[in-house]
Amino acid sequence: MYGADAVFVGGKEFSLRSQASNFSLEDIQEGVRFAKQYGAHIHVTCNIILHQDNLEGLKEYLKQLDEIGVTAIIVADPYIMKIAKDMHLNLEVHVSTQLSTLNSRAISFYQNMGMDRVVLGREVTYEDLKMIMDKVDVDIEYFIHGAMCIHYSGRCMLSNYLSRRDANRGGCSQSCRWYYDLYQDGILINQENDMPFSMSSKDMALVHHIGELIELGVDSFKIEGRMKSVHYIATVVSTYRKLIDAYCEDPDYFMQNDYYENELLKAANRALCHGFFYDHPTENEQLFNLRDEHPTQEFVMRIVDYDEETHLAKIEQRNYFKIGDQIEVFLRIMKIFSLPLKNFIMKTRKR
Repeated sequence: MYGADAVFVGGKEFSLRSQASNFSLEDIQEGVRFAKQYGAHIHVTCNIILHQDNLEGLKEYLKQLDEIGVTAIIVADPYIMKIAKDMHLNLEVHVSTQLSTLNSRAISFYQNMGMDRVVLGREVTYEDLKMIMDKVDVDIEYFIHGAMCIHYSGRCMLSNYLSRRDANRGGCSQSCRWYYDLYQDGILINQENDMPFSMSSKDMALVHHIGELIELGVDSFKIEGRMKSVHYIATVVSTYRKLIDAYCEDPDYFMQNDYYENELLKAANRALCHGFFYDHPTENEQLFNLRDEHPTQEFVMRIVDYDEETHLAKIEQRNYFKIGDQIEVFLRIMKIFSLPLKNFIMKTRKR
């Protein structure tokens, strides 16, 4: 509804999203029907690293995804890649970012396996991307917005070691964002009043580099939306949609400004950075012992219905608001506009 060409979701099986409620096959089928109304696709993550007890039911699951019209599966385990291609399904097979694909030789390897798209690791720099796009002939997907892993994505062992939750099976407890005391030679070196140490990265936002990436011929831009709010998803997706469309409409005279970044800041992000775009991140791209997750706008309500005869909107309240507040109305098919809240009618229903 807010401009994505495809939405990737996790199923209840073979997915890394163990802390989410996830989608049943019936949910995925409903999602496919809904997406078709907007000319969009559904991609399903089958990106678990298989253990022996995960093998049962795989073929049946892939066949069902294919039958309900899923466009692609996103895969990390080579066995799932091979099985999906051997079954001659209609759906595409995309190489997951979990495999940390960072070079053209690895991409060619997956292409020779028959893969339809490679989702690059978040650690690919712009200079590397330029060389990759020159050397390969397969769809390339590149992350442009979302959380960054303090290690190579999904390969950190901190969570396994400290909480017995496996990062490569969807259970990462984000141990890098915990607070730690610092010791040197067995002596505590942070003072009692010091902020504890953490290793959290700022979020990636390539809002100022979309034109460069379009010119390279990147086939798909990826936005991380895992377990995010509807406000976050709508804000981030629509901002990049507008930015991409504006650039493609007139690339020669496109003027980059702060409008798009300011729109992104209305959602609850951590502080933003450019990730690995320029090269290895420095201390300026880390949060360490800082947290900054305050949106510039508060999500106060969601419009769920509108009566054209009475001109009354039915809303679902999300946060506190009052008469006299300036409300910004964020609609998918219109430009954002603001107006003062002059009156509203409160109605309650007996349960």
